[in-house]
Amino acid sequence: MRAFFARLLTKDKKEEENPMKKFLIVGLGNPGPKYENTRHNIGFKILDALAEKKEVSFEPDRYGDKAEVSFKGRKFILIKPSTFMNLSGKAVRYWLDKENIAIDNLMVVTDDLNLNFGIFRLKAKGSDGGHNGLKHIQSILQTTQYPRFRFGISDEFSKGRQIDYVLSEWSDEEKNQLKERLDASAELILSFGTAGIHNTMNAFNGK
Repeated sequence: MRAFFARLLTKDKKEEENPMKKFLIVGLGNPGPKYENTRHNIGFKILDALAEKKEVSFEPDRYGDKAEVSFKGRKFILIKPSTFMNLSGKAVRYWLDKENIAIDNLMVVTDDLNLNFGIFRLKAKGSDGGHNGLKHIQSILQTTQYPRFRFGISDEFSKGRQIDYVLSEWSDEEKNQLKERLDASAELILSFGTAGIHNTMNAFNGK
């Protein structure tokens, strides 16, 4: 009987530590109230929406704020880096190593100027597309082979005003649609961990 319980406890421990059941979700943005409601911080907003949905809170930790969500036997580690956008790779590398998470179980959540407002594009790999946060992650990880979830912010800015645009707040029309888009984004992240990336791409991309 004692041996039976020992095997049971060992099995539970192995399942708990199984790296295939852990996912690192890194939302890109800039820390501080100055940037909180800007387009460039949609990665933070999406993680906030998921944390609120699952009734968990972020706490300060190494290289950013951290929250953990448990869902259908999976653990989602949510990180909002405190390194500022251009050094996002530091947080990604640290938390991948600390939590022993496979790069296939990483998702980076970011804004995308090349997509209309609120449009989703989840990909298993890809270029940085000129995004400084993704550039630094690619440089630190030395690969482009990691999943990324791009949230469209459109490109409604005049020539030379890109920085002003991404660091400005949403229009009133966008604000009216944002809650539904954030709720759907949270569902996409949970689907990524439970249904897999390809099923999630089929269900959410272009929506």
